[in-house]
Amino acid sequence: MARTSPHDDAASAPVLKLRLRLTVGELIAVGPGKIDLLEALDATGSITAAAKSLGMSYRRAWLLIDELNRSLRTPAVATAAGGAQGGGSVLTDDGRRLVQLYRQIEATAQKAAAVEIEALKGMLAP
Repeated sequence: MARTSPHDDAASAPVLKLRLRLTVGELIAVGPGKIDLLEALDATGSITAAAKSLGMSYRRAWLLIDELNRSLRTPAVATAAGGAQGGGSVLTDDGRRLVQLYRQIEATAQKAAAVEIEALKGMLAP
């Protein structure tokens, strides 16, 4: 039987994904899931829509945002209760800055390690 590789499909070229996490004790204060959630919230304007776009439950999204807000000096997300006009959530200026810093750190690390990343990719089976 011929050996098959997960890389047989030309469309599945290897991609390095950095998974930056900032922890406080056992708590992941800032990580890729929370940043993705903040970006989705910024795009949709609601926790419900952001959660749905990421395939997670509203409860999970709310817990992640609550945990993130409690981890920061100032909240990343401001929420308004629902009602006749409906509720909503928005990123604060600090929330936008958090996303910007996180994505900049990822880009800087990726660029700084470009040679090593290519060498690591070169070690993968064809």
